[in-house]
Amino acid sequence: MSIDSLPADPGQAIAVLAFDYGTQRIGVAYGQSVSGTAQAVAVLKARDGIPDWNEIQALIDEWKPSAFVVGLPYNLDGTDSDLLPRAIKFANRLNGRFNKPCYGMDERLSSKAAIEQIAEENEAGLKRKSSAVDDIAAQIILENWFNELKAQARD
Repeated sequence: MSIDSLPADPGQAIAVLAFDYGTQRIGVAYGQSVSGTAQAVAVLKARDGIPDWNEIQALIDEWKPSAFVVGLPYNLDGTDSDLLPRAIKFANRLNGRFNKPCYGMDERLSSKAAIEQIAEENEAGLKRKSSAVDDIAAQIILENWFNELKAQARD
């Protein structure tokens, strides 16, 4: 089963929680399509890929998104990774539990970009509280999704 990449009406304003899915940690970011910006908000612990759903509910209550975006982990050559079916299952559970649309976004290289961003921040004297990059990866996934959304709205 797959998930849609973009909403039917890409020009509609939308608030989104994005997830960088992993089996031990799940990064979370929030953003809205009007500005096309996102911010890292949390790194959730997962047990074999299963989050504490109450923590996700608390994030939904706080940020009030109208949709979700989940990073889809493809291999660099575009083939399905071993983690892809689990990320899709997570996306489908988000949709089923919280009754909000859930979209997928190719996340290739988002973790590498997150590591590079943190290194640049550290060089600039900004110290990060955590060594986890998952929330920054979720932010990058969401910003890339907003870019796709804007391109679709122009077409």
